Amino acid sequence: MDVLINVVVALHIIGIASLLGGFLTQMKAMGAGTARFTPAMLHGALTMLVTGIALVGLKQADDHAVNNVKIGIKLALLVVILALVYVKRDEEKVDKGAFLAVGGLTVVNIFIATVWT
Repeated sequence: MDVLINVVVALHIIGIASLLGGFLTQMKAMGAGTARFTPAMLHGALTMLVTGIALVGLKQADDHAVNNVKIGIKLALLVVILALVYVKRDEEKVDKGAFLAVGGLTVVNIFIATVWT
């Protein structure tokens, strides 16, 4: 079970890398006012959602303690990220506020995952 959990964690990290990488590659465009949400950002967020849910289930199935408050907050942030990216995915330009919100919430989600013990 530990190997499966580690594989799902790796996939979760790939999802966050896709979301954050997509954000970072659009930073220059954001300065010019032409930033957009890339397919990599949407797919990264969806990967995070699916693997995050799988991780919680696998951890509970393996009798590991799960901090439900932490998971709930991370899920809420991810739902907001997903909603913003999904709704505005086809727009040629995304306003700076929405774009920064996705990047900021992604970074906050990373810090919650790593710092909150």
